[in-house]
Amino acid sequence: MSETFDTPDVQRAESTATQAVIEPPAAEPASTTKPGEKPRRARPHEIFRDMPLLVKISAVWLILVVFGAIYAKLDQSVFGGALPLQDPNLQTNNFNSETGDFGTGEPLESPSTSHWLGTDALARDTFSRILHGGWVSLIVAGTAAGFGVIVGGLLGSLVGFVRGRTENVIMSLIDVILAFPALILLLALVSIFEVRSLALISIVIGVLSIPAYTRVSRAISLAISQREFVLAARAIGTKPRTILFREIIPNVLPTVLAYALVAAAFVVVVEGSLSFLGLSVQLPQSTWGNMINQARRDIRLNIAQVFWPSLALSLTVLALNQVGDFFQRRFAVRDSAL
Repeated sequence: MSETFDTPDVQRAESTATQAVIEPPAAEPASTTKPGEKPRRARPHEIFRDMPLLVKISAVWLILVVFGAIYAKLDQSVFGGALPLQDPNLQTNNFNSETGDFGTGEPLESPSTSHWLGTDALARDTFSRILHGGWVSLIVAGTAAGFGVIVGGLLGSLVGFVRGRTENVIMSLIDVILAFPALILLLALVSIFEVRSLALISIVIGVLSIPAYTRVSRAISLAISQREFVLAARAIGTKPRTILFREIIPNVLPTVLAYALVAAAFVVVVEGSLSFLGLSVQLPQSTWGNMINQARRDIRLNIAQVFWPSLALSLTVLALNQVGDFFQRRFAVRDSAL
């Protein structure tokens, strides 16, 4: 898996991205597009049809994770728990002030029709907590990808195109940031702020994601800058700003977006690691990492409560890698826009 903050892996990603841009694409069937007509973009169902079976399964899993996370968040924030989903923090064996009775749930309960994945040591519904934990992973991964693509992608495209002193200064700063161990730097920043909120965790990880995206997008930009259509645009006197926004960035963006899926897998693992160490969002908000941490104490009594969040985390990371690799292979440099 390509690690977002680790310099050797970022360098390998740069090399792969550069090679993908430089090497000509494989021979394809003759296009039916008429001269002067823009090629038709592939529709989502056509892309899905071209996916290998494992990638299709991965894409379906990611859709289910996103849907489940949004559903859980809407149930909690918009509908006030009216949707058919258990409260993730409700101890089902505790006293219910509305009825005046104790709940019928049991700690470490096995899967049943009432609790699809059983309950944890506090008799809370595991399925509901996994869905709410998916929302945390979704927000953190999405924020990191947003920071990386928008800031890192644009910055890397710029320095790879303009070169010179600007490139030397910016890339020196990027190298300094990449020299720090990512997890240790995250632990230090979270400890300094002393506020373990989802917004803070997302922003910190997002900012630390920028250098890796900058390195990758710079590698692609360097290769595209030597392509014939860019050299021709320079020769006819096109403004550098026009070349940057009409030729460089549109060709860099698809590969960076594909890289974002692979990088998001590592971000999910980073957030899970912070949660396991108790340095992510504060309890009782559920994340996959803190669910694993809490369930490990009772692993001899009920291993399932460690297994379910671990399975959700592992499958999500695997799916992000599979789908990201597929799109990295699929994207190619488009034709000139000038």
